[in-house]
Amino acid sequence: MPALNDQSHHPDFEGRFLELEESVRNARPGHDAAAFLAAIVESSEDAIISKSLTGIITTWNKAAERLFGYPASEAVGQPVTLLIPDDRLDEEPSILGRIRAGERIEHFETVRRHKDGSLIDISLTISPIRNREGKIIGASKIARDISERRRAAQHQDLLLREMHHRVKNLFAITSSIITVAARNATSAAALAADMRNRLVSLSRAHEMTLPSFTGDDAFQERAMTLLQLLSTILEPFSEVGEGRWALKGSDFEIAAKDVTNFALLFHELASNAAKYGALSVPYGRLEIEVDVTGEALKLRWLEKNGPGQSPAPTHVGFGTRLEQTVARSLAGEIDREWLPDGLCLTLSVRLEQQP
Repeated sequence: MPALNDQSHHPDFEGRFLELEESVRNARPGHDAAAFLAAIVESSEDAIISKSLTGIITTWNKAAERLFGYPASEAVGQPVTLLIPDDRLDEEPSILGRIRAGERIEHFETVRRHKDGSLIDISLTISPIRNREGKIIGASKIARDISERRRAAQHQDLLLREMHHRVKNLFAITSSIITVAARNATSAAALAADMRNRLVSLSRAHEMTLPSFTGDDAFQERAMTLLQLLSTILEPFSEVGEGRWALKGSDFEIAAKDVTNFALLFHELASNAAKYGALSVPYGRLEIEVDVTGEALKLRWLEKNGPGQSPAPTHVGFGTRLEQTVARSLAGEIDREWLPDGLCLTLSVRLEQQP
């Protein structure tokens, strides 16, 4: 259970009840203060709920209906555990215990359940409700949906990890390219020219894995065939006078929305081959065969004469998670087989998923 402490401050949450009380005090004589306060609560954009000390919902505003999906007629009178996922039910006794002790629980992030069963990330503030004699008779809750903010934070974390992964990959690939190029260089000038060409090719391949935007921040669609994409990505690993990789089979135009996904996958596979697999040694070779039949694409990535691999790596790193994510995005499947001298990978995609 997460700690019920201040983890996420919202300036517009602070003093919410103080503002409401001030509004009531400043109401013109003759106004019904209770009705005035009830109107403010009802019109709030935040879900405001009250409950008894036994956890029974007693009031439920319109924002609570929007956030959780239950109309007031279905929520009032029900235990508040109606909203709590099974794995977080231990939060409620702790909350009620602190409320009975007169404690105000500041914003804490948790998860609650919508009527349709989906889970919602929310921020909660919970305060005791006292009667005229000062006795605590219940609790009021202010809940705010932070799902979008949580998704944005997770997306940012993924991007940062991907950036870190890419930078490490680029350094490792550059080192591998230097090693390979040095074996065939006849002079320092030839080595410099060869490296310059390879790094330009690597830059072009790397660009393909990045989203492309137009001036108005809209995605710019790319048109490219599968074999063109593979050739561009593998170009940095070519060697003069020796074929390190070969492409054969059918070709087809990749849907614009899927170019980045295919590029990410092939760039990751080529990077790993250059760091650990067949492209990391001078006698290694990569063969790629593409077969398009009807509405199905089958691609076979076969590394030969590599340095040798363990039967099945057990570590699930960022690269593996990236492959899984890309495969789902393409509505495809990836099968791996670790052969004595390298990786054999098969990608299957249903082309009817392409526009």
